[in-house]
Amino acid sequence: MLRFVLRRLASGAGLVLVITTIAYALLYAGGGDIARRILGQNASQEQVAQKAANLGLDRPLWEQYTDWLGQAVTGEFGRSWFNGQLVTTSVTGRLAVTLSLVLGATLVAAAIAVVLGVLAAVRRGWIDRFVQFVSVLGFAVPGFLLALGLVLLFAINLGLFRATGYTPITTSFTGWLASVTLPIAALSISAIAAVAQQVRGSVIDALHRDYVRTLRSRGLGFRRVVFKHVLRNAGGPALAVLAVQFIGLLGGAVIVEQVFAIPGLGQLAVQATTSGDIPIVMGLVLATAVVVVVVNLVIDVLQAALNPKVRLS
Repeated sequence: MLRFVLRRLASGAGLVLVITTIAYALLYAGGGDIARRILGQNASQEQVAQKAANLGLDRPLWEQYTDWLGQAVTGEFGRSWFNGQLVTTSVTGRLAVTLSLVLGATLVAAAIAVVLGVLAAVRRGWIDRFVQFVSVLGFAVPGFLLALGLVLLFAINLGLFRATGYTPITTSFTGWLASVTLPIAALSISAIAAVAQQVRGSVIDALHRDYVRTLRSRGLGFRRVVFKHVLRNAGGPALAVLAVQFIGLLGGAVIVEQVFAIPGLGQLAVQATTSGDIPIVMGLVLATAVVVVVVNLVIDVLQAALNPKVRLS
């Protein structure tokens, strides 16, 4: 298992390196006159040239990237070009907010999707048709439209939740729960649809396998066979889909955070890309890439625990 984890970590590190290299090249290639954007249109050409020299923008791109990468390895990501705040401080402060939304949506989606998927596969009939309808609806309705609908219904009309804002969990747990309930609901719908469909298909397939008939012939109860054996075999594909949904939720959080005015990575990404604050954008790219690699590693380990053949592959 240790060798398996080390191989995944090595491939993940290579992926992060490729992503940051491509992102750095694209940002600087399409950045235009960055120094003038920072100083404004009224700045003289001499001031712009001096600013570019101070930021190191007058050097070759490969040299700028190797310097950034060398500092990033030591945990130094520079400062924002516009407010002077450390990139680490800006990103880590927002990362916890976004992860609380995405992890919450992932857990909610996993719990509901497993229940719906198993019920649809075992009971069939109207339950199966209902799950199919929910899945189609979850895929069809855009996340931002669902978020706006939740705000109108539960915040404005019914007054059960706040329409905007965020309360840190360290300040008040109930306040935090009230501020993340609607965003998590808006994020989790599409994930529930995808994972429920996968669980349903995997369980139906597993129920027709020979080992299920063998276990039933030995006198094991149907529920025990489903929850102890069938779900174990169906868990691998479902975990893979859940990992993909987690990554998708990171992107969906950008829109949801704007709708609910939540100070997460999405809001910071919009501000940084709009202003051209490349150090902040690179910090966001690196943080997102690391989170994706860690999530994939966790999913791989869980799949290896469920199915030893994964470790051999």
